[in-house]
Amino acid sequence: MTAPKVYEAICAVMHDIGQTGISKDRKNQQQGYSFRGIDDVYNELNGLLSKHSLVMLPSVVSRDQVERQSAKGGSLFYTSVTVDFKLVSALDGSSDVIRTVGEAMDSADKSSNKAQSAAYKYAAMMVFCIPTEGDNDADAHTHAVEAQPAKSPSKGVDGRKAYEALVADLR
Repeated sequence: MTAPKVYEAICAVMHDIGQTGISKDRKNQQQGYSFRGIDDVYNELNGLLSKHSLVMLPSVVSRDQVERQSAKGGSLFYTSVTVDFKLVSALDGSSDVIRTVGEAMDSADKSSNKAQSAAYKYAAMMVFCIPTEGDNDADAHTHAVEAQPAKSPSKGVDGRKAYEALVADLR
């Protein structure tokens, strides 16, 4: 029995990216930690995905956004997205789907874009087992947020339920 080409392609990308990994060459200026950005991941994966005839197709399952107040009194938009990434072999059309969550804050109109980028980055890190070092710090920018009073649960994404669903899908 021959394995679907999608799994062969994932293994091939894992092998190739495992030779070099993606180093943490960027620096968060506010908190001083090193990280790898979404551009680093795109730049490294672009050639490998095309070389092995593999595509990652995103589909946003849910999006939740709330406005928060920064410690300095400005507005911050906190966005959480759940995204399915369909990995498809261009050779035989075989596919599999992985789901991940991305979160981000921004003071303008980029929190959704940043959350989707975070979801992609961490989906790629997990599915291709991209070698890392140290903590998996998320963003170049850290926003100081004013403490919020306790509220009843929102109608948005329940992180625990999303995690449990992800674990169930992996079984």
